Amino acid sequence: MNAVSETAFHVEPLPATFGATMTGPRLAELDEAAFRELYRTWLEYGLLILPGQHLTRDEQVAFARRFGPLEIEITPISNVRADGTVRPEEGDDVIKVLKGNMGWHCDSTYMPVQAKGAVFTAQVVPDEGGETEWADMAAAYEALSPSVRERIAGLSALHSLRYSQGKLGHAHQAGSAYSGYGMTVDDPPLRPLVKVHPETGRPCLMIGRHAYGLAGLEAEESERLLDELCAEACRPPRVWRHSWTPGDAVIWDNRRLMHRACPWDMSRPRVMHHSRIAGDPVSEFAAGAAQHTSR
Repeated sequence: MNAVSETAFHVEPLPATFGATMTGPRLAELDEAAFRELYRTWLEYGLLILPGQHLTRDEQVAFARRFGPLEIEITPISNVRADGTVRPEEGDDVIKVLKGNMGWHCDSTYMPVQAKGAVFTAQVVPDEGGETEWADMAAAYEALSPSVRERIAGLSALHSLRYSQGKLGHAHQAGSAYSGYGMTVDDPPLRPLVKVHPETGRPCLMIGRHAYGLAGLEAEESERLLDELCAEACRPPRVWRHSWTPGDAVIWDNRRLMHRACPWDMSRPRVMHHSRIAGDPVSEFAAGAAQHTSR
C-alpha cells in the first residue's frame, strides 16, 4: 500500500481558539513529508482529531514515536480489568485516578520533565458521557488583562499528583491496583505559572489540578488565585469537548492544552489507549521543591 502524501490532508478548524478535525491521512502509513505537514499542523492547532483510524497497539506506539521519545509507550485508561470485568466505583484506586482525571490538568507536570504531548485512541466508549475536553492555555494567557499578567509574572507553583489525588481522599498504598506512577514523587517540581512554548514561542498558563503552593503567597491566597485563573481560562471559546467514537485518534500538545475526562456511568465500560510523548529535558525540566521557599 502506498504511503499517504500530504495532499490527502483535509483540515477543518474547530469553532474554538484551537483544534481541528483532520481527515484523509492514515496515521499508520504516513511518509516523511506527510508527517512533517501533520506535525506543523499539530503545532498550529494544538489538537488534531482523526476519526476512523482504528490503530493497533503497535501502530499507535510507532506513530507516537515519530513525535519523539515516549514517556509511556501505551497504557489503558480504563475502568475495565484485564479479565474484562468492570471495576467497582467505590474503593478502587484505578477509579480514584480516573475520577481525578476529571479535573483540568496537563500530563506529567508532577514529574521532573513535563510531557510534550499525547496520542489517545478510543477503543470502547459509553453511550453517554465519557467525552474529553481540552482548554487552550495560550489563548487563555492572551485573554488576561494587563494587571493580571503583571500580578502573575514571575510566580511559580509546585505540582504534585499526590497533592491533587489527596484532595480526593486518595493516598496510594503498596499493593494498590494503580501502579503508583507519579504518586511516589517526594520532591514536587516547581514550575513557572507562565511558560513559553519552546516551539511556537507563545506564552501559556501552567495551571490545573496538580498546581499548588505559589511561591511567596499564603496557601489560601495561592489556592484562590489558581482557582480564579483556571475558571477564567477554561471558558468558551477556549474549550472544546469531543464525543468519542471507537476508532477515533487524537493528538494534543500538552505544553499548550489542559484536558479533562467528562463523567460517565462507571458501570459502563470505557477503554482508551494512551501514549505519552516525553518532553524535551532542556525545555520541560522543572526546578525541585528544595528551591521553594514559600511561607
